[in-house]
Amino acid sequence: MDNIDKELLYLLQENARYPLKHLASKVFLSSPAVSARIERLESSGIINGYHASVSPLALGYHITAFINMALDPKLKPEFYPFISACPNVLECNCVTGAFSMLIKVCFPSTMELDTFIGQLQQFGNTETQIVFSTPVEHRGIDVRQIKCDEPNQ
Repeated sequence: MDNIDKELLYLLQENARYPLKHLASKVFLSSPAVSARIERLESSGIINGYHASVSPLALGYHITAFINMALDPKLKPEFYPFISACPNVLECNCVTGAFSMLIKVCFPSTMELDTFIGQLQQFGNTETQIVFSTPVEHRGIDVRQIKCDEPNQ
């Protein structure tokens, strides 16, 4: 990865719908050259998707919460399919510390969140934090800080 790749990644994180012509003008390459670089970044796994950022609040999901759960290791084969099938789960991470799982969820109401927590407790003890505000929204890696293979490009 060189500085041109970093700039392309930065621009695509800013707006994945930028036209190739716009991207090309920003990195001083032709559109076909930019397209080839993007394809290489995709095939190498550096770019793993393009997503629309959707506002949960605008869709009526007023409650965001983080649930810490102490998952009984014997229940992992049952838990992973269960948690994958829950549409309100935005993220589920296996973590270190007193709890083994950190789950980010979104629900329209605290009643629905409470019902979900009740379902989760068949797998282990939980502790929940409800989000009041989010001063830093989800963002990508600052690719401008990554060391390049070819620093002068």
